[in-house]
Amino acid sequence: MTSADTIEHLLDTFASRSVTQSTDGALQGLMQKLIDSGFAGLPPPGQGRTLERWRSLAKVGACDLALTKIFEGHTDALAIVTELEPDRAPAPGLWGVWAAEPPFARIEIVDRQDDQVYLQGRKAWCSGAAILDWALVTTWDEQGLAQLVAVDLKQASLSRVDEVWQAVGMAHTASVDVEFNGALGHCVGLPGQYVDRPGFWQGGGGIAACWYGAACAFAGYLREHCTRPYHDAHAAAHLGAVDAALCAAAASMRETAAWIDGHPQSSAEIPVRRLRAQVEAAVTVVLEQVGRALGATPYCRNAHFARLAADLPVFLRQSHGHKDLAELGKRTAAQSNDGWLL
Repeated sequence: MTSADTIEHLLDTFASRSVTQSTDGALQGLMQKLIDSGFAGLPPPGQGRTLERWRSLAKVGACDLALTKIFEGHTDALAIVTELEPDRAPAPGLWGVWAAEPPFARIEIVDRQDDQVYLQGRKAWCSGAAILDWALVTTWDEQGLAQLVAVDLKQASLSRVDEVWQAVGMAHTASVDVEFNGALGHCVGLPGQYVDRPGFWQGGGGIAACWYGAACAFAGYLREHCTRPYHDAHAAAHLGAVDAALCAAAASMRETAAWIDGHPQSSAEIPVRRLRAQVEAAVTVVLEQVGRALGATPYCRNAHFARLAADLPVFLRQSHGHKDLAELGKRTAAQSNDGWLL
């Protein structure tokens, strides 16, 4: 030991060590089976079967949230292409949507030939980068306008930056950064159309369905526990709180899906912002109550429970918390309060 090896130095070095990266081959294999079997061909939102679409997302969410992230991205990409390019069928393969726009990562169009464009820059939060075939990528054109671009990911002009992904929860999504060095893509829709189309907020409700399905699976372990003769009244009380939260969220999902199907060309921003806030609140209750009721045992001895416990808090942060609530509040203040009437 040298004089520089203080206990603080030794502990700090260990605490900041990198998370071991790995690709889940089983996830990729199952995703391909879901596509090949037709289970990823979900009905588009806003066409009368939105709740059916959300039920499928919730079912996958109850299984595994890393899988769900890839599954939801694929189904969302297909819905987007269908909406913006109804005369062009999506290319075969596994699709994703890379639409995060943090200030430190930006993709720009640097050259074009009609709707064929060349892209430069870095994209962050690229879920499934190691396994996807295609991605819909938000970019910025020569006039500074947002433009959605479809990119074939099997190009040498793309490179992954793996070391930035240090997640434990949602680890197998491998949401790394990707460098674009003159990568070729084709424009999907007009500038600004990706966000302005009705399907943008309709699709945003699907994320809440993923959260909800995972929360129901997590809560199912408490419900099973409460059927056993040795459970106590405290566990039953925790289950009561969970039931109240999930039933309220389920009612909101049914109501919002019906609203979307009844107003397919209207902006669903307020209904979906409200839905996401309600489901997030329910999931937060479930995570706390189930954990307190069951203790450490399932976290340590049940693989499915442990994955949900690690993944769900990370996936839930696709919500922006009070920032999203503030946006909902601004829009609520500008509307009548008829939505509060019984």
